[in-house]
Amino acid sequence: MEKFYHLSEEDWSLHRKGFDDQERHRQKVKEAIQKNLADMVTEEQIIMSDGNRVVKLPIRSLQEYKIRYTDEKNKHGGQGKGKVGDAIARAGDEKNNGTPGPGQGKKAGNQRGEDYYEAEVSMAEIEDALFSEMELPNLVEKEKSDSTVTDWIINDIRKTGVTARIDKKKTLLAAFKRNSLNGETSFFPVRPEDRRFRSFVEQKTPQSKAVIFAMMDTSGSMGPFEKYIARSFFFWMARFLRKKYMTVDIVFIAHHTEAVIMEENDFFTKGESGGTICSSAYKLVLELMEKKYSPERYNIYPFHFSDGDNLASDNQQCVALLEKVLPHCRMFGYGEVNQYNRTTPLMSAFRKVQSPLFKSYVIRKREEVYPALTYFFQRENK
Repeated sequence: MEKFYHLSEEDWSLHRKGFDDQERHRQKVKEAIQKNLADMVTEEQIIMSDGNRVVKLPIRSLQEYKIRYTDEKNKHGGQGKGKVGDAIARAGDEKNNGTPGPGQGKKAGNQRGEDYYEAEVSMAEIEDALFSEMELPNLVEKEKSDSTVTDWIINDIRKTGVTARIDKKKTLLAAFKRNSLNGETSFFPVRPEDRRFRSFVEQKTPQSKAVIFAMMDTSGSMGPFEKYIARSFFFWMARFLRKKYMTVDIVFIAHHTEAVIMEENDFFTKGESGGTICSSAYKLVLELMEKKYSPERYNIYPFHFSDGDNLASDNQQCVALLEKVLPHCRMFGYGEVNQYNRTTPLMSAFRKVQSPLFKSYVIRKREEVYPALTYFFQRENK
């Protein structure tokens, strides 16, 4: 039988130029996201939106190497007098008589700068970069939830099936074996009896339950900066949990002298004032654990954000309640917004707590929200 295919020695890398350029562009976008992640996490337009906003990032243009012909007899790199090991001037190195590079120096220059353009980045791309190395720490199997994660896995390869499930690799291998037995070491022809089809089976996995208590200080000592940082952390925490875990409850708690459970929208937008009694939030958490979220059924993760100011007589009460909560938690996270690096009464009291389940992080500027997220939700080494 005459073969109906032919071999080509054409350099197909030339045909992939468009694809390669797209891959390079995507890689540049990923690098830009990773570089600007700390700034994007606290981007006000994202935090105060519905979470569907598109962000624009500056990305360096892609320059192709090319040969440039010129009649000018100028000296270039690698030419002229000198020997191996001689120090040469570098752009921006004024000590070696170097000239400032593009965008450097104190005066207006005459050098061409680098080209940048803005690329639109979706929330999904930001989340993929941010959440890739994050997970709930110390998560263990508790009571199974009614909801399940459904997955389809290949459990068999068959000779019959629908065309959409054909396994091309197995089919060609079967054809090659049959043709080889007939003395033809070829993948073709492929006959109907050579076709192989994948068989799938549905696999349902029950999910373990978990609850997150998001406690935020909304007293008068929490200024606009402190509240904004706390809300930024909880905004990304909520998106992370809902993206990666199906059976996680989030309870939003705001407190000043009293603690109340709030709707999510009010938690991120409503402002309050008054004094500060942080123990009120911890008492509410203990009540919820007794009445609704039993540690026997739920993985419990309380997170508390404050500026560290608290009623002086309440600090020891906070420590006592914290030590009651800790044995029933998988982790307790305390975040303190302290832009002036001052000594706060609440953090001073918490230094007495010696438990691996208690983690604290001090945020002094906007760019530290991202490190705080990765610190509390760092992936375990397995």
